Amino acid sequence: MDDEGRKELEAQWTRVCDRLRKEIGDKAFKTWFGEVEPGESKAGKVRLYAPTRFVRDWVSRHYGDRVLAYWHAVNPDVSSVEVNLVPPPTVKRNEIIAMPPVPAPQSFQQPMPKFGPAIGRGGDEGFSGPEARYTFANFVVGKPNEFAYAAARNIAEQDKPLPERNPLYIFGGVGLGKTHLMHAIWHAIRERDPKTRVLYLTAESFVNRFITALRTKNTGQFKELFRNVDVLMVDDVQFICGKEASQDEFFFTFNSLVEQNKQIVLSSEKPPSELQDIEERMRSRLGSGLVADIHSSTYELRLSILQTKAEGARVPVPTNVLEFLAHKISTNIRELEGALNRVVAHGQLIGREITVEMAQDVLHDLLRQADRKVTVDEIQQRVAAHYNIKLAEMSSPRRARSVARPRQVAMYLAKQLTTLSLPQIGKRFGNRDHTTVMHAVRKIEELKVSDISIAEDVELLKRQLQG
Repeated sequence: MDDEGRKELEAQWTRVCDRLRKEIGDKAFKTWFGEVEPGESKAGKVRLYAPTRFVRDWVSRHYGDRVLAYWHAVNPDVSSVEVNLVPPPTVKRNEIIAMPPVPAPQSFQQPMPKFGPAIGRGGDEGFSGPEARYTFANFVVGKPNEFAYAAARNIAEQDKPLPERNPLYIFGGVGLGKTHLMHAIWHAIRERDPKTRVLYLTAESFVNRFITALRTKNTGQFKELFRNVDVLMVDDVQFICGKEASQDEFFFTFNSLVEQNKQIVLSSEKPPSELQDIEERMRSRLGSGLVADIHSSTYELRLSILQTKAEGARVPVPTNVLEFLAHKISTNIRELEGALNRVVAHGQLIGREITVEMAQDVLHDLLRQADRKVTVDEIQQRVAAHYNIKLAEMSSPRRARSVARPRQVAMYLAKQLTTLSLPQIGKRFGNRDHTTVMHAVRKIEELKVSDISIAEDVELLKRQLQG
């Protein structure tokens, strides 16, 4: 195709895009047509090019007829439009090819000692290595985490990702071991094959780097880094929620790596179905592989963890002290380990004998907080009194806003302040379905941002219940 024909084709594509954008909206247009380019036109047949099979198939299936209709309106000679995968030889692409090759990112050029290249974590500008203590060897396995552990080991030992397990999505509450497993996967992959390019970072770092790339007009190097790895690991993926541009870029990065049969490993505090402010296409992608959850710890698991940690302590810790801590601190493994460290430090630095009484004295603040358990009954009573409605309304079928909104607040607080599951919470509110509870939680989270009175009510009630 000569230059004149190329210009005419691109002009027609621009007019077609204008009509598409008006019909489907800016967001949908950017999602599906943002990286689609015109290729060539011959004998009434137009060829477009998509960056991945996923985008190609989606555009063909959902927008093919409309693209053809709009193109025929612009140019009656066009009788068919097909979408292919191979990138077109456009001026834009030639310019990219003609540019000097982008140097490999710093973390690829200067491999870390022992483990090699491509590691990232945190929101800092430079990548730093994972913590050496977080390996599979020192991960204590119990019933609440055995599935996530098995899934992580399986991913780390595979030479090529299995489609049904890509991505691996690990979720669970704070301090239950998600980051430990992420670091362990990194170590295991690098030890199995030091040449594997493994990139590990938090979602916050991904967002910060993308913003920097936009600001410095250096998105090419950004994509070069994130789309040319063998394994991409992103911690705390819930941080991307609500950040539209970063979410779009993450979506395209995700698709690009899956198309190349590269492994993706993600962690989050919530399952994909409960993430807030995230597009449905992204939610579907996150949950399309293997989803593994880490439950709240059992007494046996907590005691096993404490026994493992105590073996490395510089002073002996009696078994009854470990049992006491395992009983009293049940919500967070990180807090549990911190409590043991405090007890051991007092025994070592002050020379006090480690006993249950000594642990109670040293950990009085932590134990007082652990002893204060909020119940759904307390939440319902406190919310009903605050909004001046009858307690029975918490379980009634009434949908008037004066009743429904307080009920949603109570459901939200039950999700935040108790360890009950969504179905369990729904049962306490008149046998409501878990989706009703999920909707209530999302609604209150939205209102906390837009309605200052709701935000103040929620914070006041939370302080009163936890006080």
